[in-house]
Amino acid sequence: MSEAAIEIKDLRVDYGDFVAVQDISLSIPYGEVYGLVGPNGAGKTSTFKVLTTLMEPTYGEVSIAGFDIFESADEARRVMAYMPDLAPVPSDLKLWEFLDFHADTHQLGDRKERRERVDQCLGIVNLLEKREAWCKELSRGQTQRLVLAKTLLHRPKVLILDEPASGLDPLSRREMRIALQGLASKGVTVLVSSHILSELAEMCSSLCVMNQGRLLASGTAEEVRKELGRAERHLCAVTFGNPEALGEWLQTKRGVTEIKIDGSKVGFQYSGDDTEQEQLLVDLVNAGLKVRALEEESSSFEDILVRVAEGNREK
Repeated sequence: MSEAAIEIKDLRVDYGDFVAVQDISLSIPYGEVYGLVGPNGAGKTSTFKVLTTLMEPTYGEVSIAGFDIFESADEARRVMAYMPDLAPVPSDLKLWEFLDFHADTHQLGDRKERRERVDQCLGIVNLLEKREAWCKELSRGQTQRLVLAKTLLHRPKVLILDEPASGLDPLSRREMRIALQGLASKGVTVLVSSHILSELAEMCSSLCVMNQGRLLASGTAEEVRKELGRAERHLCAVTFGNPEALGEWLQTKRGVTEIKIDGSKVGFQYSGDDTEQEQLLVDLVNAGLKVRALEEESSSFEDILVRVAEGNREK
């Protein structure tokens, strides 16, 4: 297996007769914020449990920062950190006290060294000015960032974060994104999960989509969108003529469905390939329909994910 930050080969997880993860393989380099997205039941949590040595898989190979998690579990745990969804935070401690307690469990030097590391981690997540505040006074977003600070105390090379942005408002998500991308810029690898693809698209440099235990697509957000939405083209014809006449003409063309008129724009789905789309534009012009442009519109990430999940349920 190659020296990647996270290397997964042929991972499978069975619960009796139920297959939760079906033979997935991934290689994630250092310095990347990598997203794992999929609906509930996709296999994300089972994958995370294996990666964090909380569960043994049915079979497969996994390494974290070069350490085989089965043969060198202790070494792997020392170079990784896991942040579960809605991790508990005691209400009767101040922020610095909460972090200092965990710094002590990691044996991070004497009291002075621990305090310095606590303040460094609070600074990374933009909570240093609240070091004397009580944990119970924090908002959900601030609590999530405090837990992130806790996972950073022992300077892990790999972070595994389960739904860290779940339920956060836009400002809190922005703070979380800035913190994670800042860590990646220093060589830390961040693997983060979510069931909201657009949430990860703005946070991650690369991502993969899982559903029913299978890896469906991986790459940049745009590459994933194109791969999962490849069967449908969402086109929009902009006209300075009669949009109703354009809509009626499109109804006669093979491969055109779901025509919608919005002012001077006529949107529709088209199943033709690039050559057929070019010919469609030529036919529009030759028909004298006064089309200013024929543009391909991006499907929303949520629409794509819903169609994928619904399609798999029907099989």
